[in-house]
Amino acid sequence: MNRAFSRKKDKTWMHTPEALSKHYIPYNAKFLGSTEVEQPKGTEVVRDAVRKLKFARHIKKSEGQKIPKVELQISIYGVKILEPKTKEVQHNCQLHRISFCADDKTDKRIFTFICKDSESNKHLCYVFDSEKCAEEITLTIGQAFDLAYRKFLESGGKDVETRKQIAGLQKRIQDLETENMELKNRVQDLESQLRITQGSASPAGSVTPKSPSTDIFDMIPFSPVSHPSSTPTGNGTQPPPIPSRSTEIKRDLFGAEPFDPFNCGAGDFPPDIQSKLDEMQVTVLRDWLINGLFLFNMEHRKCYVSKLPFP
Repeated sequence: MNRAFSRKKDKTWMHTPEALSKHYIPYNAKFLGSTEVEQPKGTEVVRDAVRKLKFARHIKKSEGQKIPKVELQISIYGVKILEPKTKEVQHNCQLHRISFCADDKTDKRIFTFICKDSESNKHLCYVFDSEKCAEEITLTIGQAFDLAYRKFLESGGKDVETRKQIAGLQKRIQDLETENMELKNRVQDLESQLRITQGSASPAGSVTPKSPSTDIFDMIPFSPVSHPSSTPTGNGTQPPPIPSRSTEIKRDLFGAEPFDPFNCGAGDFPPDIQSKLDEMQVTVLRDWLINGLFLFNMEHRKCYVSKLPFP
């Protein structure tokens, strides 16, 4: 392992600048995995990482596990590691975070690069098996670095900051899409559980009768059009029957009918008693008129008593 990419002005690159700046160069490879390293660069550092991941690969192979295949998309913005069929991005290694890249001269299939993780700030070494095109992939990453460096000089460093912001926004969008998908699945699960619960609680076509509302004493409120005698109370007992009103005339303790002043006629008393009652009525009426006129004259400051021609 003795190749590390370097910038040379007179170097002939494999791809056109437009292919890496406007598009990307795809490669198919097998992903051995990634491991943390202590240094951001160095041949010995990546050699130890390759040794470690190769040993882990042999263990997985003995257990019957296959090495996963991935698609690499190399551009001036970085190296994306995708799942070949679904095109799902597994790792997005931004170019300004890649600090070292090399291929193994003893094994034409192996190439690796070191990238600083954006969340943990740890240096991770990614190792790939590329079916005898490791050198070509390494040169393509080197060309992407060269074009990005030239663009950096032309823009005065503003382009790098823009790419950082775009990369951060893309990662945020990806996280929000993942969270949105999880929330949709959760809502669907809750809706299905609710339908199952409603189906088991009330069978189809059945209507649950509503019980009449009761007051704080567990009694049904009185309604003049209702028949409370046939409706049970909230505790299941029948209310006492309402006594029917009798049309008979009630009498007192001594068997006499109650006195009603409005029903008393002249024929209810003997003639002598009736004549005395009439005289008393006339006397009361005369006194009432005299007193009334006296009060009326006093109100108008006239001090005399009117005499009325009563017998």
